[in-house]
Amino acid sequence: MSAALEVKGLEAGYGEVQVLWGVNLTVAEGKMTTLVGANGAGKTTTLRAVVGSVRPWKGTVRFYGEDVTHLPPYAKAQMGLVLVPEGRQLFADMTVEENLEMGAFSPRARKNLGRNLKRVYELFPRLEERRAQRAGTLSGGEQQMLAVGRGLMAEPRVLMIDELSLGLAPVLAQSLFGTLKQLKEQGLTILLVEQNVHLALALSDYAYVLAEGRVQIEGPSREVARNEEVRRAYLGI
Repeated sequence: MSAALEVKGLEAGYGEVQVLWGVNLTVAEGKMTTLVGANGAGKTTTLRAVVGSVRPWKGTVRFYGEDVTHLPPYAKAQMGLVLVPEGRQLFADMTVEENLEMGAFSPRARKNLGRNLKRVYELFPRLEERRAQRAGTLSGGEQQMLAVGRGLMAEPRVLMIDELSLGLAPVLAQSLFGTLKQLKEQGLTILLVEQNVHLALALSDYAYVLAEGRVQIEGPSREVARNEEVRRAYLGI
């Protein structure tokens, strides 16, 4: 299986506080990889360092074999490495459709704007119903749909999603995970950071467990779900 994204020896932090200590992970093309762990383990920092909003101190990030470690986030997004950030970070005073159009900022995505809008509305019919509504007035679930939809508008080759189900009712989380399953079946490569470890392991192909800024456990998701340490710490078993 070819690697879409390879991270080797990644170290990063904030100010003088180091958060990541030599993180290694590989995201296989066409598969869903999940990164799980307790709060403060370094999951969000890993995604930020990969995408470039946090500058890596050491290590390399390769995207389809090309070293992109120190490229700015917009350049990585133009290449197809796209992050749906924690907290959604929508443009609250802009409409749903205007937010989606903001996702299609690269020349390649702008050229296919109409086609991609249609695709997003097929995935999330509720967004089409609210296309003229301001994003700040949407429910939490609708805002998360919009955040994912905006990421898809960039025509990602790898879509990274930080905390898909955070703050959502279980039924909404299940619905969004169903959409991720559909995207995965369509061949999209996904790297998911998720607090719902049970759902994340059930849906993904490969998993990494992060603790104190280091990868402690990795393997096929089904095997990780059977790991006794993971079952006790994260699955309540």
